[in-house]
Amino acid sequence: MNNRIAGLVSILSLLGVAMSVSADESIETNTTQSQITGTVNVNTPLLPIEKARAEVWGLSKTEWRRYRSLMEGIRGSVSPSTISPIEVLGIHAEDAAERNRYAETWARMMREDVSRILAFQHAYDEAGRRLFPSEQLIDPNRLPQNDPKSLDLSSEDRVLFFTRPDCPKCDRLFARLLNRTDQVAGIDIYLSDIDPGDETAVRAWASERGIRSEWVKNRKVTLNFDGGALDKLTGGQASVPVLMRRRGDDIESLSASALR
Repeated sequence: MNNRIAGLVSILSLLGVAMSVSADESIETNTTQSQITGTVNVNTPLLPIEKARAEVWGLSKTEWRRYRSLMEGIRGSVSPSTISPIEVLGIHAEDAAERNRYAETWARMMREDVSRILAFQHAYDEAGRRLFPSEQLIDPNRLPQNDPKSLDLSSEDRVLFFTRPDCPKCDRLFARLLNRTDQVAGIDIYLSDIDPGDETAVRAWASERGIRSEWVKNRKVTLNFDGGALDKLTGGQASVPVLMRRRGDDIESLSASALR
């Protein structure tokens, strides 16, 4: 009898070990799969700050957990920390329908953001004209009167670019200018042949030429209505496209060859 009991105990012990091994293997497999797909299988509670951020982005708790898991993996290693949760989830969408849903959400957010930026830029321009009606933002007397020179550009310079829609020559020059975005402090674009306050036309122009909303938000690129600025700077002796370099208080005409 004792031998039989001992045998049963031994069998149960072996079964317990087998079940434990099987469970461990299952956990390891699930963990590996989670690391690869970015899927969170454990319903870990969100911190209050995470709940608040998820609500701001319009995401569910499950979506936020998946975003958090992805950022702890390769996405967080190769993308900037400022990448949005919508972009992360869209990049790692599990099917086309999900990818399209996140893409549409991001497109709406970016369009709304550009509208706010342009509205503020318009208000800023109006404030400048109201507060300083007799002062010019750029003093034409500081400009050299000789022909444009091929000047070097540095990280402290801002480039003034005067252009208008429906100008292929302007667009070709602007494409070259965009390639130098990382080499200068910023680009200030002045658009002519657009009705003052027509922000829809400005948005369309910027979108068609690949101007990123984050550049506008960070003032790496500014969008301005010309409003006669080019004529004031050049005495009406120039036509678009026109490039100028601003370094501190000094402004100089810039040759297109400087962008080669």
